[in-house]
Amino acid sequence: MIGEDVTKLRTECTGRWPVHFFRKIVAPAIALAAAAMPVGDAAAAAPVAVQNARVGGQGVADFYRGRNEYPFWLGANAGDAADQLLSLLSTANLDGLDPEKYHVSALRQAVAAARAGKKKQVDEADRALSEAFVRYVADLRQDPGVGINYVDASLRPTPPTALATLLTAAVAPSLSDHVHSMGWMHPFYAQLRDALATHAYSTDEQRDLLRINLQRARTLPAGKQRYVLVNAAQQRLYMYEDGRVVDSMVVVVGKPKWPTPMLAAYIRYAALNPYWYVPSDLAGEDVGQFVLKFGLKYLDEYGYEIVSDWTPNPTIVDPKTVDWKGVVDGKVEVMIRQKPGPKNFMGRMKFMFPNQFGVYLHDNPRRELFLKSARFFSGGCVRLEDAARLGRWLFGRDLDWQSAGTEQPVPLAQPVPVYITYLTAMPDGTSIAYYDDVYGRDAPRLAAATDSTSRDAAKP
Repeated sequence: MIGEDVTKLRTECTGRWPVHFFRKIVAPAIALAAAAMPVGDAAAAAPVAVQNARVGGQGVADFYRGRNEYPFWLGANAGDAADQLLSLLSTANLDGLDPEKYHVSALRQAVAAARAGKKKQVDEADRALSEAFVRYVADLRQDPGVGINYVDASLRPTPPTALATLLTAAVAPSLSDHVHSMGWMHPFYAQLRDALATHAYSTDEQRDLLRINLQRARTLPAGKQRYVLVNAAQQRLYMYEDGRVVDSMVVVVGKPKWPTPMLAAYIRYAALNPYWYVPSDLAGEDVGQFVLKFGLKYLDEYGYEIVSDWTPNPTIVDPKTVDWKGVVDGKVEVMIRQKPGPKNFMGRMKFMFPNQFGVYLHDNPRRELFLKSARFFSGGCVRLEDAARLGRWLFGRDLDWQSAGTEQPVPLAQPVPVYITYLTAMPDGTSIAYYDDVYGRDAPRLAAATDSTSRDAAKP
C-alpha cells in the first residue's frame, strides 16, 4: 500500500522541493517502513510488550502494591466492569484478535468463584482480570499494518506499560464506562466495534466495511491531546482537543489518480504568502496549454515565472525562450513557480508537516470547489475551507499574512499531530455513515473477505 501510494501520487501542491525530488529517497523509506511493519497478526508481539511492561516497576504487581492489594475489578466501586471486560475479551475476534489468547472461560470461572468465595479467590481473579486487560490493550495499541505512513515514528501506536494502562483506567470517573467506551482507543473505534458487535448493518458488504475501517481506526490516537484528523474519504477535517471535536471544516482532497496518502506527521510550521511550485510533469497540463491558447500574457496575469531551479533564489528565465509546444507535448521540461497573490493556488498560507509525498494542508482561492458534495480535485494535498480558522486554532492567534514576506515561515511552539486517514465507514451521531471508496483501497480487502467467507462455507 505504501509503494502504491507513492507510485500514484503526482502532486499539484508541492513545497520548496517538488515530490519528484523525494522519489529518490522513497525506496529506502519504504524498505524501512516494511521492516518495521508487523507481519501477520499484530497481536503476536503483545506478550513481549507485556513482559517489557513489567520491567522497572511498571507491571501489574506494582499497580496492586500501590493500592494496598485492594481489588480493582471486583471492588465495591467497580460496577459491572468485570462483566464488560469479559464481554470484550470473548468477542476479540471482532478486533482481529484471538479470544483464546485471553483464556476467557478460565476467567469466567475464576470470577464466579470469587463472587461466592474467599478473599484469596477474589485477589486471584482480580489480578487475572488485570493481566488479561493489560494484554488486550497492548494488542490493540499496535499498528495493524493498514498502510499508514508514519512520517514521525513517535506517532506510531505504542502499547502502554501495564501500570499506565491500569492507572488510566483507575482515574476514570467510571471503570465500567471506561471499559464500555474502550477509553484506551479513539472514540471512533468503540463505536465501529459496537456496530459490528450488535449487527447494526444492512448487508454483508457493510459488515465487511466495518471490519476494514475498524482496523484503520486502530491507528488513530487515544487520549486528550490536540491533533488534526483528516478523513479523505469524507473530505472533512476535524480539530480535536480534550478528547472531543472542537471544530471541523470541509476540505478538497486528491483526485483518484493522485490520491491523498494516509499518514501521521507533526505540523511544524505555517508558511505565509507561499509560492506554488508547479511539478515539471504537470507544467504542460496546468500552465503550458494556456500559454499556447492565450499567449505569454497568461503568465503575467496569473503570476507565473520560469525559474532555473527550485532553490530559494533561482535565476528567472525569459518565457520567450521556452518551447511551450514541447512543454505541452511532454518533450521539454520547465520549472515554473507561481508568485504569492490572490490567484496563487496555495492561497495565503499553508501548514507544513515535511514528508516524502510533498503533501500538506493549504488555503485555496477556488472557493466554489468547497460547495460541491464530492471534492476530489487536488493533486494529493488537502485544500482547506477556512485556512485562517485552522491557523487561529493551531497558533492561538490570527496569522498576519498581510504584513508577512514571501514564503515567511511561522514555527509552532509545540508541533501538532495530523492524522490523514481513509474511513469509508465512520460514526455519525448514533449511526454509521458510509462513503464511496473513491481511491479503491477497500476493494482488495472486500475481495479477500469474500474469498475467506466462501472458503469457510465450503468446509465440510
